[in-house]
Amino acid sequence: MAGDNLEVLNALDVAKTQWYHFTAIIIAGMGFFTDAYDLFCISLVTKLLGRIYYHVDGAEKPGSLPPNVSAAVNGVALCGTLAGQLFFGWLGDKLGRKKVYGLTLLLMVICSIASGLSFGHTPKSVMATLCFFRFWLGFGIGGDYPLSATIMSEYANKKTRGAFIAAVFAMQGFGILAGGIFAIVVSAAFKAKFNSPPYEVDPAGSTVPEADYVWRIILMVGALPAALTYYWRMKMPETARYTALVAKNAKQAASDMSKVLQMDIEAEPQKIAQMEQKKSSQFALFSKEFGKRHGLHLLGTTTTWFLLDIAFYSQNLFQKDIFSAIGWIPSAKTMNALEEVYRIARAQTLIALCSTVPGYWFTVALIDRMGRFAIQLMGFFFMTVFMFALAFPYDHWTHKENRIGFVVMYSLTFFFANFGPNATTFVVPAEIFPARFRSTCHGISAASGKLGAIVGAFGFLYLAQNKDKAKADAGYPAGIGVKNSLIVLGVINALGFLFTFLVPESKGKSLEEMSGENDENEGGGQTELSSSA
Repeated sequence: MAGDNLEVLNALDVAKTQWYHFTAIIIAGMGFFTDAYDLFCISLVTKLLGRIYYHVDGAEKPGSLPPNVSAAVNGVALCGTLAGQLFFGWLGDKLGRKKVYGLTLLLMVICSIASGLSFGHTPKSVMATLCFFRFWLGFGIGGDYPLSATIMSEYANKKTRGAFIAAVFAMQGFGILAGGIFAIVVSAAFKAKFNSPPYEVDPAGSTVPEADYVWRIILMVGALPAALTYYWRMKMPETARYTALVAKNAKQAASDMSKVLQMDIEAEPQKIAQMEQKKSSQFALFSKEFGKRHGLHLLGTTTTWFLLDIAFYSQNLFQKDIFSAIGWIPSAKTMNALEEVYRIARAQTLIALCSTVPGYWFTVALIDRMGRFAIQLMGFFFMTVFMFALAFPYDHWTHKENRIGFVVMYSLTFFFANFGPNATTFVVPAEIFPARFRSTCHGISAASGKLGAIVGAFGFLYLAQNKDKAKADAGYPAGIGVKNSLIVLGVINALGFLFTFLVPESKGKSLEEMSGENDENEGGGQTELSSSA
């Protein structure tokens, strides 16, 4: 296959790991660091927002966000992300990866800052402002998914491509960790300066006026890492695969990569001319030929990401509720507002430190040895096992002496999500589709994941409520309880295991070999991908 390929693409495939690879990981990865910080820091402050803006005089429990407001605050960024993944994924194939890359970052910086501001002081105006800017923040975050994955896959060599794309995604773990640590620092500092009695002692006095600054500071700091990498994103050259295979400018591709790889690369305009002549035989997105070559692959990447995110986001966004249910976080009325933020942040940080972050980096270390398929299959398998192990003896785990065991098991489901499908569902769509559809197909796969996240975030909020309506959270209908919700999530993980069999292995193969573009450039004589086994 290598002989059919352009020299510039062969040079990238066999290039030794160099400094520019690490630069690309950091530049693309800081976007993901920001994505994770922004998406998950909201779960640290939703209880605080309830106390500040929905306090009811004389109520036994502290104020909490009404169900519709809570669903909107938690879910609106996910809706924006879904829209952004589809739009920017398509735009990345139309205009080029680089042109769109800075735009997504700029949107994230502006909307991170704006989401900490608000028009007016009434609960309605504050929540409306927060939701509006978090939607557009999500829209920018959405663009980062297909663009970062595609840029990294097109820059990387064959041998370590999986590790490089996974390393970009692994920056999410540090983003979640940073969000938790920063919330601990801010809440502890405000608590030391403006201490107040618990809610059960003084309901009104337990939430100091200065607490309103805490959630705003936590949300706005998300703009910093994105702003710091904007300049470097603008200086990155367009990927050679887009320039050569989509824009058909071999000379520019060779020139750009000669500087990056620090070697002379022949432009080969005659090969591009030959490709141009055969362009009429190239199939369109969603054509019959696309369905024949890549239909099952796209079905595999969309379904596995959809199923994974139902489980992953329902766990991640609402882990504070699980901690409360098993008693790891005390009853809300025994704490003041700042103490509650501190406790939730500490619990989330411990989970991130012990399971989320290590899981990501296990994938980075082993993905090019074990392969994407094996890691994804193993991850879904163990997520299913641990979810059922939590669910069936759930009453056993609620006893005080068994709570640590519950947290360990719960952490292991996170570990195998990240050393498993959470990383591989991001990597594979960036490798198996042709260059002219790569960003779009990754965007479609990622958007189906976010659809799963929305189902998980909204569904779990209602499902996990107590079967007895009197014991459910204020304003919520009776649910099926945490135990049955965990059983549902276990079944979803088992389905993810089965759908993984639709996804091909891309370890050690060039992008053109995986996508079948070499076959196309030979004139369309072969209709079956060598990799579709």
